[in-house]
Amino acid sequence: MKILAVADEENDVLWNYFKPKMVKDYDLIISCGDLDREYLDFLVTMAKKPLLFIKGNHDLSYLNNPPGGCFDIEDKVYDYKGVRFLGLGGSLRYKNGECMYTEEEMKKRINKLKPAIRAMGGIDVLVTHAPLRHYGDREDLPHKGFECFEELLNKYRPKYMLYGHVHERYGDFTRIIEHPSGTRLINCCDRQDIEIEPSGYKHTYFSERYQKKIWEKLL
Repeated sequence: MKILAVADEENDVLWNYFKPKMVKDYDLIISCGDLDREYLDFLVTMAKKPLLFIKGNHDLSYLNNPPGGCFDIEDKVYDYKGVRFLGLGGSLRYKNGECMYTEEEMKKRINKLKPAIRAMGGIDVLVTHAPLRHYGDREDLPHKGFECFEELLNKYRPKYMLYGHVHERYGDFTRIIEHPSGTRLINCCDRQDIEIEPSGYKHTYFSERYQKKIWEKLL
């Protein structure tokens, strides 16, 4: 499965100079947050590929007007053709407002999702906006990562963690980091290509029931 992952900065070529051949080989688009909703509307319409998204800390407009035709995987475990995605958007809280969380609040979100992760037999891709603490984040409070993501990586060992939030133009930027768990951490600022094979897991009665609930929320 070939995935186009995007985050933080709209790619000028994909938006203003779009041609169908640019995306014909992709199976799926993933947004890691902080992108103009009209950009996501455009991509899903013109590319004619499914688009999964989570919210960044600046995506307040999504709360009342989410990107059209796209699937919100925030706080969900979502199966797309045998690849299981877990979505956890938002950044570390640095002021009052939506789409930001303290370390404890993010831990609570993760704990609520553990039954769903077990029902789906694990996860293949962790999709976040913020990075993991000490892996591609920065020391200023707005751009620090979450320490609690470490447990997810060590316990479930997804193949990839896709995130954004830290822009390349900030300097001292690392696109790909190998985590000790075996997970490949990828900062998807602007755009990044990812290829992944389906995990080969089989639906159980419980995972099918859970997936049905997800579809009911999306449709």
